[in-house]
Amino acid sequence: MASSFALAALPESYWGAHVSFPSFLSMRIKLQNAVIFLAVLAVWHVVFSAVGLYQSKRLEARRNDVKDVFTATSIGTLFLVFLGALFRIRMFTPIFLVGLWVMSSSTLVVYRLLLRRLLAWVRSHGRNLRRILIVGTNQRAVRLAQSIESRPELGYELIGFVDEEWPGREAFGANGYPIVGDYEHFPQFLREHIVDEVVLALPMKSCYMQASRIATQSREQGILVRSLTDIFDLHVPHSNTVGFEPDAAITIGSHPADGWPSVIKRLLDVVMSAAALILLIPLLLTIAVLIRWDSPGPIFFVQERVGLNKRTFRLYKLRTMMADAEGRQWEVEHLNEASGAVFKIRNDPRLTPVGKFLRKTSIDELPQLFNVLKGDMSLVGPRPLPVRDYQRFDQDWQRRRFSVRPGITCLWQINGRSSTPFEKWMELDMEYIDHWSLGLDLKILAKTIPAVLKGSGAA
Repeated sequence: MASSFALAALPESYWGAHVSFPSFLSMRIKLQNAVIFLAVLAVWHVVFSAVGLYQSKRLEARRNDVKDVFTATSIGTLFLVFLGALFRIRMFTPIFLVGLWVMSSSTLVVYRLLLRRLLAWVRSHGRNLRRILIVGTNQRAVRLAQSIESRPELGYELIGFVDEEWPGREAFGANGYPIVGDYEHFPQFLREHIVDEVVLALPMKSCYMQASRIATQSREQGILVRSLTDIFDLHVPHSNTVGFEPDAAITIGSHPADGWPSVIKRLLDVVMSAAALILLIPLLLTIAVLIRWDSPGPIFFVQERVGLNKRTFRLYKLRTMMADAEGRQWEVEHLNEASGAVFKIRNDPRLTPVGKFLRKTSIDELPQLFNVLKGDMSLVGPRPLPVRDYQRFDQDWQRRRFSVRPGITCLWQINGRSSTPFEKWMELDMEYIDHWSLGLDLKILAKTIPAVLKGSGAA
């Protein structure tokens, strides 16, 4: 849009004021014009957001994406016509406005088509995939599976089907698709497998209660739900209609969809974690020497943790315990001071002298900045839990915390940390997911620093 604005101003400068192109480039920019320029960009951002251009377009048809671009640029241009007339902005002449509409429409359409091609290539090569589970084994379910398999550019990996016994299931078996479970064991399957999306392909008139229960169970664990039929009342604010060609699907999410704020969040993660790592190199080298001097063993402690949508990753920390501490955890299980599924001991006997200091100051958490750079974690988000803790969850609503990327700090860290009861910890994670915003992330980051310096609740 910034480029389109500049290009649209060229004809007006040349034809309207008879200014040569070199002279135009050498002109001084008045503060008033700079303010107008920034205001125009703000207007376009608001319009683009309202039209939905910042939402995921994975399932949108190409023609709908192009139509949305023309809708957005037309609304934005008409709004500038109104602003120009209201505030008598001389720059907003017919030549400029027509040029801006033409340039912005054409460049945005080309950009989005190129981006679609790039994403299709990435997904066709096994990256950026989403694992999908289909509920139902009727013809619509089969047609959906065939559509997914015929369009690898969508980036979907079919896990299988869920359904009860019914007369048509025998014919379904001839298609060669796997049936991975029934309705009774559906929640257990979600707990034990990586599932990004659940698609309901059940007939609503005869299977409304089953479909409603499955949608509720999926939403409870933070899994995106799509329905190929009439929607049911789940009282959720985040929903929109997209297409699994040739069927339409209504999407129900347990948290806001990805969009421009998520892009900014990831950009902040990369910039801030990279800058922090560079500044902390002297401290990390010093701590590494102390760890090796204090006790034999590696400098880093690496552990499998449960991340986004229950995908596991290797989390990095500075070692604070004896080298074989994880293998000896069973010896101190009876000393666990934490409630619920987690394991915490304030004065763990396996801690080394240096390790106690690292735990108290939270310096042992600094290597997780590498996890943030890799994309396994974010600076702010629910804390990633060990596989052992995840397997001890006894309520599915707690698993919704895995529907977002885990983080180094969250509301739990600024509200008592290890002294916070497990149930309250989970409630704070749900509060973060339901009310997430960039402003909330910045607020948590600002409050984390004094919480760490105080050292209260650290274990």
